[in-house]
Amino acid sequence: MLSKRQAKIFFLGGTIFFAVIFLALSVDSLLNGIPKNTNAHLLTEQVARGKYLWERNNCMGCHTIMGEGAYYAPELTRVYSRRGPDYIRTVLNFEGGWGPRGRKMVQYNFSDNEKEDIVAFFEWVNKMDLNGFPADPPLKQ
Repeated sequence: MLSKRQAKIFFLGGTIFFAVIFLALSVDSLLNGIPKNTNAHLLTEQVARGKYLWERNNCMGCHTIMGEGAYYAPELTRVYSRRGPDYIRTVLNFEGGWGPRGRKMVQYNFSDNEKEDIVAFFEWVNKMDLNGFPADPPLKQ
């Protein structure tokens, strides 16, 4: 059993040790991980406008992207590679709202430029290295 003094030294030593590790990993993530994994060099004004449209229209109220958002509508992190840009453009302004499986999406009246901005945003998100997220669905044999 540790004495009171030994327990205090053990606690302080462990706290300092793990604080140093935490700071080192945080610095490494900021300098190496985040810019490389998010493709920050590919951020353009068009991508920023697409993200703005995503937020302004509260798409996260129904959809999920990178694991964040609601689970009412499909996960859209890899929608660019799964469906392609033409599918995205079609769904955005589908007359009467897109609703292939009973859940109906609002009909947006985006201009052609706004649709291209959203497609650019999804393309940028698609190129992120998310360490295997979302996982590919298992296929029945």
